[in-house]
Amino acid sequence: MTADLIIARSPLEEWTSAFARLPAGIALREVPLLTQLSLHLFADGPAAEAVTGVLGTALPTTPCTYLATPDIAVLWMSPREWLVLAPPARPQELARSLRAAVGPEAGAIVDVSAQRTTLDLSGPLASEVLARGCSIDLHPSVSPAGTCAQTLLALARVVLLVRDDTATDFRLLVQSSYAAYVAAWLLDACAEYRDDES
Repeated sequence: MTADLIIARSPLEEWTSAFARLPAGIALREVPLLTQLSLHLFADGPAAEAVTGVLGTALPTTPCTYLATPDIAVLWMSPREWLVLAPPARPQELARSLRAAVGPEAGAIVDVSAQRTTLDLSGPLASEVLARGCSIDLHPSVSPAGTCAQTLLALARVVLLVRDDTATDFRLLVQSSYAAYVAAWLLDACAEYRDDES
């Protein structure tokens, strides 16, 4: 008897070559299989300090913001909920450490890594492309680096992270079932820039 082998696959792994053909001024790439943990607790509760020790950063308490270290980002999702983003390696290890910090009664940690994939969109045209399907004002004076928002992009729910103060670097967390739709929409939104380039 042989054991079944489970291999994690990204929902956009076949889109790499299409992303590579985008015109100058915009770059799109998938960052597949990131660890994503939903963290629920009181920010001023007894477990918050221990959780900060595990993550290496405090929990952001300002709505629609995130805090990050070189390896981990912690996104404010609601008054008692955060989303922890980390590299793909060993999500169970990070989840165990957080569960130990939170304890049995102070909160909860749920592995939601399979729920979304991640797209990085960058370049001088990035905010212009997003503006075609997203109602959030992405000007740096309104949405500086460290902003994150749960919003719609072309009618698909996404979590959008602003990663710099020049409106040229964004991260999109996209539900896996909508990933191909969002990828196709982004490629289509870039089509006119390809025409301008030719």
